[in-house]
Amino acid sequence: MAFGESIPPFSFPDTDSGIEIEIISAALAVHGHSIKPSYLPLARVPFNFKQGKVDAAMTDLGEDMHALGAYYGDPAVLYDNVFISLEERNLTIKNPQDLRGLNIVSFQGAHKRYPEWLTMGKNNGLYAEHFRQENQALLLERGHFDLVLSDINIFKYYQIQAQQRLGVRFKAVKFHHFISVDPNDYRPVFWQKQIRDNFNDGLKKIKLTGEYQAIYDKYLLAPMAALDGGKNTDSSE
Repeated sequence: MAFGESIPPFSFPDTDSGIEIEIISAALAVHGHSIKPSYLPLARVPFNFKQGKVDAAMTDLGEDMHALGAYYGDPAVLYDNVFISLEERNLTIKNPQDLRGLNIVSFQGAHKRYPEWLTMGKNNGLYAEHFRQENQALLLERGHFDLVLSDINIFKYYQIQAQQRLGVRFKAVKFHHFISVDPNDYRPVFWQKQIRDNFNDGLKKIKLTGEYQAIYDKYLLAPMAALDGGKNTDSSE
């Protein structure tokens, strides 16, 4: 099965672990299947699937695979991109005009995905894209940028890592949702209908048993609790 290259906390190629890897593995294991992950640059994931080099892929990246005879599964995870600010700033982000005068740092390629939101900042020199997303939480904490644009869970993961590395608790942050997430954008795709059906059934079962949430908690809740001395807290909204 094809997956994108390292996308913490969703995939860690060195250890075949991560939220997405483990959820898909657990769902397929319900019916006795196992996966052999193939890690690729994200743009090559649907290409290798179409070429028949893999049996399944974590995403189609917007390409319609129905016409090729492939079968879509239910979404295993969602990538939810939001603007993130320090809570103490009391910022409200409801429309692109609310970004006027604010310094924004984002993941690579975000301007092409959200031009209506980011063009103004880009034209005014107030927008930057960093390929090292692990630096974003620290840049926000230290006031180098007013806003971070990131997937919620990717930001949370790197924020936890930075706090653990520095041994300090960061300031509370606020998440500003600005788009509606479409679960269909993140569906895995399979060549075999029976495997797809088994996956969908397995996904439902691991959600019912709590295994699904436990995988998320292992990467996001447990490390934060450890940082807080065992207390289960989260300062984010």
